[in-house]
Amino acid sequence: MKISIEEIPRGEEEEIIIRCHEMNEEVMALLHKLKSSGEQLSGICGDEIYRLRLSDIYYFETVDQKSFLYGENRVYETKLKLYEFEELAAGTRFFRASKSTVINAGKISHIKPSLSGRFEAFMDNGEKLLVSRSYVPSLKKVLGL
Repeated sequence: MKISIEEIPRGEEEEIIIRCHEMNEEVMALLHKLKSSGEQLSGICGDEIYRLRLSDIYYFETVDQKSFLYGENRVYETKLKLYEFEELAAGTRFFRASKSTVINAGKISHIKPSLSGRFEAFMDNGEKLLVSRSYVPSLKKVLGL
């Protein structure tokens, strides 16, 4: 596969062209990853609304029928439902970690086995999250273990 990069002047619109023999799963996954990497979400913190890139989110969680996006050092409330966030993050490094949590595997610094077959995921920002036993295979798959 040949990769070409051309720098353009600031005023011109950036463009990605994919040339392939056929639209197979690999090309579709690459396309989805490109589209979702620039995906912007809205998050509310206090009385301010922020635009967040999907890649800056550490994890998504639902608590008492409310949804939250967790950044490096800030928590944002969002109107997204868990299934909507999963659809938005499909094809990225996000994976379901429990009934109420989706974690960005790209923000995990290390993992450790815990009690009853669960795992603990230690995030780059110092937080520790539990991965339920039934979702451990998803964790291992996304980390390539």
